[in-house]
Parts: sequence; structure tokens; C-alpha cells
Amino acid sequence: MISMSKLEKLLKERGPIKKIGVLGMGYVGIPAAVLFADAPCFEKVLGFQRNSKSSGYKIEMLNRGESPLKGEEPGLEELIGKVVKAGKFECTPDFSRISELDAVTLAIQTPFANPKDLEPDFSALIDGIRNVGKYLKPGMLVVLESTITPGTTEGMAKQILEEESGLKAGEDFALAHAPERVMVGRLLKNIREHDRIVGGIDEASTKRAVELYSPVLTVGQVIPMSATAAEVTKTAENTFRDLQIAAINQLALYCEAMGINVYDVRTGVDSLKGEGITRAVLWPGAGVGGHCLTKDTYHLERGVKIGRGELDYPEGADSIYVLARKVNDFMPAHMYNLTVAALERLGKKMDGSKVAMLGWAFIKDSDDARNTPSEPYRDLCLKAGASVMVHDPYVVNYPGVEISDNLEEVVRNADAIVVLAGHSAYSSLKADWAKKVSAKANPVIIDGRNVIEPDEFIGKGFVYKGIGRGDKNSHKIK
Repeated sequence: MISMSKLEKLLKERGPIKKIGVLGMGYVGIPAAVLFADAPCFEKVLGFQRNSKSSGYKIEMLNRGESPLKGEEPGLEELIGKVVKAGKFECTPDFSRISELDAVTLAIQTPFANPKDLEPDFSALIDGIRNVGKYLKPGMLVVLESTITPGTTEGMAKQILEEESGLKAGEDFALAHAPERVMVGRLLKNIREHDRIVGGIDEASTKRAVELYSPVLTVGQVIPMSATAAEVTKTAENTFRDLQIAAINQLALYCEAMGINVYDVRTGVDSLKGEGITRAVLWPGAGVGGHCLTKDTYHLERGVKIGRGELDYPEGADSIYVLARKVNDFMPAHMYNLTVAALERLGKKMDGSKVAMLGWAFIKDSDDARNTPSEPYRDLCLKAGASVMVHDPYVVNYPGVEISDNLEEVVRNADAIVVLAGHSAYSSLKADWAKKVSAKANPVIIDGRNVIEPDEFIGKGFVYKGIGRGDKNSHKIK
């Protein structure tokens, strides 16, 4: 007969998970907390939020049953109201209440302190882990949901929890990583329906974490693995998407050089399907933004550097993942180069030209401007002496950048109109209107998202250049 480990005995004595805490009341923590609270098998969920100047307002809002998240989130506010009214969810700034719980999850962002040196800023996460460690009791489960460098759960997190609590992970408490996989705009749906990756530092920890997440899944299944494998899964899935985008961006640059249309090539490549074969490709564009794709490659790379084994890899060769990041980071510079080349065809320079930038958010019809590729493009234009105006129908404020929602005001007297975001509003841009407002005989238009019809603009005297449009980029000027 196999004897039970110390941790298994502690978990058995504690019984099923009834009380749960979620640290971090943001895009991940809020929906996760209220879904736990809505599950009949759980008795109570506490959402932990610091009573700070910037975020303290969330506590009262949540306790009134209101959502502090902006934007459309189907069903979220109703669910918050429901679980608050039922007395199953409460938001608190009192971290000592962690000691009341059976399980605690941490959903705290892990940005980079400085994108140039690629060192992650784990300060907020470390504070959260320390708070949990201070009030940790034997038999509890701790789960990190933040995207982290592979090795963090079994390394830094385990070490801090043990130091703060005087307890031992895998013996006195369970520890796991279960990364979030959500998109803004469909938070509840994603948590319920996406498969959940769950990785404990040992079998007992994994089993306990599976018990925590299973009740909130409707369509999704739990996929158990080790903690480090779970960390790699999360960073790798975003790294792969970044790689796919880089592949089509590089192909677009090749097609420009060869004088052909990347969208024709894409349609051809994408058509091969069936019998298990697929060549599905993504879309080229003016650059990649957001909180995840711009950093998760570097978490994966750091995981290899701090890992246990030796990496066997072609000597002197770049990581294809880091190279993909470089290609995607180059796209705003390529947009700038297209703008310079188009102006040169008219005998103009960037210095003294007016550039109308259309789009500050990095994603279509959204206000999310985190790590937007529009920013490096704007910086290059300003450095070259251009005057720049920015239009976006969704982004209201951005530090240090004036953004207008008046398209006519932005386009007025512009030498170059540059589409950087694929917002629906830009698909209806008309050549006659844009030429009249720009008041130029030959205005420049640069399309970074393939939203306009080149021939319409070329026919009206525009100098057109588009990403991947080698078939049009050297057209005769009308």
C-alpha cells in the first residue's frame, strides 16, 4: 500500500476547497474571482485590492456589485452583482484575511521595467507573494496565474513563500502555476471555455489545483502538467503567435522587394487544407503591440538561461523567437521608411512635412494602446522634423501624446496620411474627401493594415505605399 505524503494528509484533513482568495483586481482577477464565487461548491471568495490612490476605488465599486473595468464585457457586471448580493464575494484591502482561506490565486501583471534590457519587473508580484507568505497556513494552496519566466514558481515564488511563512512547499502547503488565457472583451467566456493549463510543483499540488479550477469550466478541460511546463506553455503560445506574425511580416517585406502582392500569396498559401494539412497564415501589419506578445518571448528566453540543463543549439545562430521579435519591432520603422520614400517621390523631405497618423491603439476597434507600434513610428517622424497629429476614435488619453477624435482636423493640410491601426472607421476613408481636406495635389497615403483600395487613391493623384504591396508601391503618379 502506498503511504500518503505529509501534504496529502494535510489536504485530506482540510477537506474540499471552500474559501478562496484572489490577489489583483484587474482584467484577470475580477472575472476569475466572481466565477469562483458563482460555483455552488465554493462558499466564499475574497478579492484582495490595495487601498491605493490609483486603484483603491475598485474596492467600493466591487462591493456595490459594479464593475470597475471599462469597455464591453458581456455578463460581467451582472455576475458581480449576483455574487455580491448572495454574500459569496467581497473585496477587501485586509491581507491578514488570507489566513481564513483554503486557496489563494495571484493575478498580478509582470511588465518589463525597461523594454531595452528585457528584465521583467516582478516587484508587484513579489509584494503579492510576500503578503500570501505572511498569512499562509498549513494545508493551503497557492497558485500563480501571472505570466512568468519559466522556473519562477519552483524558484523565486517557492523561496519567498517559505521564507515568509516558515513552512515548506510540497510538505506544508501546495503550490502551482495556472496561467490565464483571456482576451479583453470576452473575459468570462474565455475562462469558462478555454482549456486550463494547471501545473503543480508535485502531484499533490497539481491535484489540488485541478480541484480549484474544474468547477468554473463549462467547455474547457483541465490539462495537468508540471509547474515549469505550465510556465513554458503560456510563454510559448504567445511566442508562437508572435513568430507567425513575424513570418507574414517578413514575407510582406520580400513581396515588396519582388514587386508582388503579399495578399495574393497569402490567399494561395492559406488555401492548402485537408488531410491534416494546413498552411494557415496570419496577416502582416504596421507592428505588434499589447502587454503579452511584446514580452513573453523574453520570459521564455530567460527561462532557458536560468534553466538547469545545457542548451544544444546551432552555434552563433540567433534564436528564431528573438529574431521574430526584432522583425515585428522593425515594422513601425518600415512604415517610416515607406513614408520617407513616398515623400521623396514628390521631392519632399520628412523635415517640415505634416503627418496625419490614423490609429494609436494596437488592436482594431479597441482602446488598448499598451506598447503600441504607433509610438515608435511617431518618435521617428518627430526626430526627422515632421509635425505629427494623431487620430483615434477609441483612445482618449495617452501620456505625453495629444490624440484627437476629429479625423478632419488631423488630416487637414497633411502631406502624408498614415494608417497604423485597422479601425473600422478607416475602411470607409474616401480618396476624394482625403484629397480635398489635405489640400495637396499629390498627398501621400501609407496603408499599414490593408484597409484602403490602392487604385482608388492612386487614381485621384495620391502617392500610395502599403505593407506587402509590391505590385502597387512603384505606381506612376497621376
